[in-house]
Amino acid sequence: MARRLCAISVDLDEVHHYYAIHGLTPAAEAAHAVYERGLRRFRDFAAGERLPLTLFVVGADVERPENAALLRDMADQGHELGNHTFDHHYDLTRRSDADIREQIERANDIVAARAGQRPTGFRAPGYTMSDAVYRALASSGMAYSSSVFPCPWYYAAKAAVIAAYRVGGKTSSSIIGSPRVLSAPRVPYRAGEPYFRVGAGLLELPIQVTPGLRLPFIGTSLTGLGTRWARKLAESVVGQELVNLELHGVDLLDARDGLDALAPHQVDLRVPLLTKWCVFAEVVRTFRQAGYAFVRLDEAARSFSSRAS
Repeated sequence: MARRLCAISVDLDEVHHYYAIHGLTPAAEAAHAVYERGLRRFRDFAAGERLPLTLFVVGADVERPENAALLRDMADQGHELGNHTFDHHYDLTRRSDADIREQIERANDIVAARAGQRPTGFRAPGYTMSDAVYRALASSGMAYSSSVFPCPWYYAAKAAVIAAYRVGGKTSSSIIGSPRVLSAPRVPYRAGEPYFRVGAGLLELPIQVTPGLRLPFIGTSLTGLGTRWARKLAESVVGQELVNLELHGVDLLDARDGLDALAPHQVDLRVPLLTKWCVFAEVVRTFRQAGYAFVRLDEAARSFSSRAS
């Protein structure tokens, strides 16, 4: 029987990206809350729970010396640094091939130079992928992607929010990709062309959904459920060979972190920090009791690279 693996990753989207999603003007207050508070809390959480994390880094954020120092410290502690593009353009898939490759390679270069670890894994902004992005990843020497999120519930909710903003006269920076992604495998596979079909290309480690209904198993859904129901959702994915739990830096922030103006639009900021911490601790406990080994995503990728097809 293959070893069961659980990988926990954290997308380090700084708070100004959330303002852009909701068509709001970014506030100067708490502009660096994800790094100054959220990431430090994840560092402490991981140390307390004895977990390796994979941190998907927006390259532009590493230009700030304080951010680079914190990432270097976490890399030295054994955490993985991944590529979340240089600028976190939500419309990456609508840009030219040259722009796509530049976003990937620029992020790799600055993370390597300033944080001391060259990324081998990639996560797309907004989970939106295309064949062109996969080609750019392959030509840039990336080992894996963890970007496909084949979740109809998330897709429908995202489409509804963007449509509502459009009707209300707001412009969201977020975009909707092809609905064909919903037919993608929910387990590790090598991407073909089109990328949501199995092929012989780059290894893809999809964002976790539950068997059957494909409910989202990500930080936002877990913290919204509370400890008891989060455990039940975790139990529904026990048995999967890889549980790929994706979180965000804001998942350990709340409105009291100077984000009062954003909280009415960003529902997860209304959940108290202590509740979020307890939810994640309970989820970790659930998988540990089920015999899962906690690994970085690059370790999971190496485990699946020779057998995903």
